[in-house]
Formats: sequence, structure tokens, C-alpha cells
Amino acid sequence: MSKLKPDINIIQSGIFTQWDENSDALPRLLKATVHVPAEIDIEFGFIAQIKKAKNQRLRYCIYHPNIPDKSGNIRPPFDGELFVQSNDWKFYLGDTIWAPEHDKVGKWRMTLELKGKVIADKTFNVHLNNEEDKIAAFWKRRRS
Repeated sequence: MSKLKPDINIIQSGIFTQWDENSDALPRLLKATVHVPAEIDIEFGFIAQIKKAKNQRLRYCIYHPNIPDKSGNIRPPFDGELFVQSNDWKFYLGDTIWAPEHDKVGKWRMTLELKGKVIADKTFNVHLNNEEDKIAAFWKRRRS
């Protein structure tokens, strides 16, 4: 008996509409990007399509950029496990920015694992709005 090898692809990544955890609907992609402005309630992440892995345990993890809690301690990564629901399943992994936004700046890494192996990995650069303006201005000057 042959075993099927899971097939995993990140099909969308970037900024999304707000995710409703009580709905089966996935959020809608608004902008494909890895550069995310640090704005309150902005939703970002990725949708992975997972094939040939039904009932396998999927581990997800979001590594935050040293965000402190109310006591000043660094928050641990947000992680959990669930089971792949079908042989052609789409899964959204994402997060949102909350106040104060200035301490959310940095690299946010999101991963999915099956059987201890990372199968999807995406890093987002969360920045203050003025940082994006500086980058755009730099490239505009270089082109002139």
C-alpha cells in the first residue's frame, strides 16, 4: 500500500479582510505583500492549500517580534494544533495588530508543520507607516 505525500502550497499571502473565527469562510485577500503597516486591526497572514493530508496533525506557530505583555515580559510564540479536515483543504494562518502599534514593529514569522517538518513558512515585515514612505522616496530618488 502506497502512502500519498502531502502537497502544500501557499496560495495567497499579505493583507486580508478581518477573519471571523465563527465562520467557515476564509478572509479575502486585499493586497499581496510581505510589508505590513503597523495599523490597529490590520489583518495579515497566508492561506495554504493542503492536499493529501486528511486527518494528519497540523501545527501552526506565529513568532512575534519580542512583543512585551502588560508586565513587560516577552510574549511566547502563538501556537496550536489541529487536524487537516479534508484531502484538499485551505487553511488561513494570520494575525492582527493591536494597540500600541509601535511595539508590534519587526519580523512576524508564521509556520505550518506536519510530522515535525515545516511545510509552509512566511515572514512579514511590520513597520510604522512613515518607514514605508521613506522606502518609496528612496527608490523614487534612485530612479530619477
